[in-house]
Amino acid sequence: MAENLKQQWETLCGKYTTDTTLVNNLWEELEKAYTSKSRHYHNLDHLAYMLELAEKYKHDAIKYESLQFAIFYHDIFYSPTRSDNEEKSAELAAKKLAKIGLNTNDIASIKEMIVATKAHQEHPDVTTNFLLDLDLAILGAGWQKYNVYRQAVRKEYSIYPDLVYKPGRRKVLQHFLSQQHIYKTPFFRERLELQARENLRMELDMLG
Repeated sequence: MAENLKQQWETLCGKYTTDTTLVNNLWEELEKAYTSKSRHYHNLDHLAYMLELAEKYKHDAIKYESLQFAIFYHDIFYSPTRSDNEEKSAELAAKKLAKIGLNTNDIASIKEMIVATKAHQEHPDVTTNFLLDLDLAILGAGWQKYNVYRQAVRKEYSIYPDLVYKPGRRKVLQHFLSQQHIYKTPFFRERLELQARENLRMELDMLG
């Protein structure tokens, strides 16, 4: 898993820099963050799943390299006790990608994409909407896979007792269900929307 992701990272960065030491150091920073003991869902598996879907379903309107960078960095900061994870991740991404040699416009776009994963609202940018749908693709997986995700999220929030966690989780699920569309792109909406809504309702029932 990690080795395959590292190769993808090296291939991506190799389009912008020949500094292999820098690329390796940045990878080690990413790997350390995503393999933290507190990461049960927002980990390398999550990145791999998003990158796999991105490769499989990319199309000409997508800024694919920017999308890949956004995926790698979108959860580099993730703490259940903080409300600024996305902003911190975006800022760090900008700092590191400047070292690789990305231009300022691409860096600004990637920052905006990462911050957009906070609210998951429809965005004017096609690539950003694609990222948002990749990030939530797990919601529309089969129930068995969704259930593993559900349990992993609970582990990440294990510092909170059920008395605190359950109302918060209900609020999140109800937020998604209240939206006209969970998925922002027609492609993912057609394939995952119905299953996602079924999964969310089942989890709500389980929460009581």
